[in-house]
Amino acid sequence: MSSLQVTRGTRDILAPEIYYWQQLETTARQILSQAAYTEIRTPIFEATELFARGIGEATDIVGKEMYTFGDRGDRSLTLRPEGTAGVARSYIENKLFAQGGVQRLWYMGAMFRYERPQAGRQRQFHQLGVEVLGSADPRADAEAIAIASDFLQAVGLKDLVVDLNSVGSAEDRVSYRQALVDYFTPFVEEIDADSRDRLTRNPLRILDSKDKRTQEISQDAPSILDYLSPESQQHFEKVQSLLTDLNIAYRINPRLVRGLDYYTRTAFEIQSNLLGAQSAVCGGGRYDRLISELGGADVPAIGWAIGLERLVILMQQVAEQKQAAIDFYIISRGEQPEAKSLSIAQLFRKAGFTVELDLSGAKFDKQFKRASNANAKAAVVIGDSEIEAGQIQIKWLESGEQEAVAIADLSDSFEELRQKIRASASLSQPSD
Repeated sequence: MSSLQVTRGTRDILAPEIYYWQQLETTARQILSQAAYTEIRTPIFEATELFARGIGEATDIVGKEMYTFGDRGDRSLTLRPEGTAGVARSYIENKLFAQGGVQRLWYMGAMFRYERPQAGRQRQFHQLGVEVLGSADPRADAEAIAIASDFLQAVGLKDLVVDLNSVGSAEDRVSYRQALVDYFTPFVEEIDADSRDRLTRNPLRILDSKDKRTQEISQDAPSILDYLSPESQQHFEKVQSLLTDLNIAYRINPRLVRGLDYYTRTAFEIQSNLLGAQSAVCGGGRYDRLISELGGADVPAIGWAIGLERLVILMQQVAEQKQAAIDFYIISRGEQPEAKSLSIAQLFRKAGFTVELDLSGAKFDKQFKRASNANAKAAVVIGDSEIEAGQIQIKWLESGEQEAVAIADLSDSFEELRQKIRASASLSQPSD
């Protein structure tokens, strides 16, 4: 019988990668709670109609990428390909608007799209997202961008810049769509097949094509910024002014349209230059008509999402030095030392240290190798001679410094050890 393996496009998340996931999850909860966002958890599958109406039937997601199936009740269901539509449905169904004011919601969880698997892009992937419902104020746009920037910086990304555009209102886009059709029609034999299909259905999406020749042709296409109404232009200028006030670097990118039909006015991506080449780490925008199109009231909203697989890869690649996963690695060999090692480990843990106890019974050199592989700050060594002397040896793995501490005095030594751990951590942080 052949061995069972994960399905193509899915993957297990194991140590040491899992520590990065835990770090970003903890950081997200802290930053979003400080900004008065409330977590929302929506179902992993919803009625297919929700995504067809919410995302747009002309999008690649709905047309090519959704995991759709019929259940035993002949209902068409779809594994959620993104988070906004489900949040919008919940907002309407649970009458969150009745609470009054602005609803600031956030979510984190698995999404599903049938795409070609590659590094940072799986068929089951994870997103962190926020949705701000009930405000058309440009301050909501700027605040959402600022919070995304705060989060990305908190998990270690620097040199962030916001690509910013306005895709106008639905009314603004009527004349703009026709201008795009007029422009691209003479190039219909040169643009890629997907773009030819989009020419009559959704010409704005041609600007988002990854085909090299189509991108070259798009360089001289009309700009949406020339078709904005006075109201849309005023909104866009105010968002820019607010970002300037917040010292958030941005640049205007009139080719940025995002991949979903529900966007209106503000559209943005946050780019990181840490790896030498620009990498989009966050994308979002305003969607003032989505709630009404799904059967709710006329409620303006804005949101963003971050692909966590891609973010974890960036976090790993920008780490300039190994980050210690644990403080102390307990090494012992011999009947009495091994019996004593557990109580020593518990003493350290109760004092607030992160501790791993080696249970292998292997030779000391092999246990030291495991301590190094675990990125421990120090090894706590307990052998027969230490038991006889009533002490432990603490070896700081980076410097090689070693010190003896009496077991009876161990609790009194914890504060000094804690200071050394902090000093070691500060020295290992990369400089700006």
